[in-house]
Amino acid sequence: MSQYIIAPEAIRDLDEITSYFADRNVDAGDRLLDLFTKKCRYLTLFPAMGRRYADIRPYLRGIPMQDYIVFYRILNDGIEIIRVVRGDRDIESIFDESSS
Repeated sequence: MSQYIIAPEAIRDLDEITSYFADRNVDAGDRLLDLFTKKCRYLTLFPAMGRRYADIRPYLRGIPMQDYIVFYRILNDGIEIIRVVRGDRDIESIFDESSS
């Protein structure tokens, strides 16, 4: 059975996102986390569906989720969620700073 794991950087991203929504709109934050879980489960079934970001990292893929992009890599038995970032950020600089 395919599974997903969440890298520490992605956990930090999700913590920041939930903190943001906790101050503004808890229901919207809950909906976003539900959508995140659904996307992750769907990606375990269809891991190649996300856009390739090979120009940043050869293994990197991403799928949009509202204003965010869920970045992941395909593993032998599932996927690893690497980062969850706003789509309007400079993606290349995020991964230049990251050790992923």
